[in-house]
Amino acid sequence: MVKVRVNGVDHEVDASPDTPLLWVVRDHLGLTGSKFGCGMGLCGACTMHLGGRPVRTCVLPVAAVADQEVTTIEAMGDHPLKDAWIAEQVPQCGYCQSGQLMQAAGLLADNPRPTDEDIGVSMTNLCRCGTYDRIRKAIRRAAATLPEPVPPESAVPREDEALDEEAVKEEEAQP
Repeated sequence: MVKVRVNGVDHEVDASPDTPLLWVVRDHLGLTGSKFGCGMGLCGACTMHLGGRPVRTCVLPVAAVADQEVTTIEAMGDHPLKDAWIAEQVPQCGYCQSGQLMQAAGLLADNPRPTDEDIGVSMTNLCRCGTYDRIRKAIRRAAATLPEPVPPESAVPREDEALDEEAVKEEEAQP
């Protein structure tokens, strides 16, 4: 028996600790939104979140998730990506879409204003239908609906720390 917390609910399942998380979620818990694609962690159809981060679950043993929260596409809720996906008509066959959405949600959680380069680096999931341009547009559309990121308090200078532009110019001018 292994314990796993999925979508906020604790479960105890009769599975070997080395069973991939994908199969525990699909076969034991009946949550079939995440798909099996390659079985090697390359295509991303199996992407879920572990502790808020996208992971490829077809190669992740259930024992490795221990006390971390697993989130599947079923718990994505009313994320702006869903509306953007529809508006940009992203799905074609639809098989990879749950993994694409989970990967994109992870990207926007880390970087709510991604550039096209950021999207390209993060979105490594495969789409056999080639809807990559629509995926990129949908991510940009969803990002535009998110609130402006607030800089960390340490990044905002206090009044007594404000830089004197004249002093900076003088310092830069010195050899």
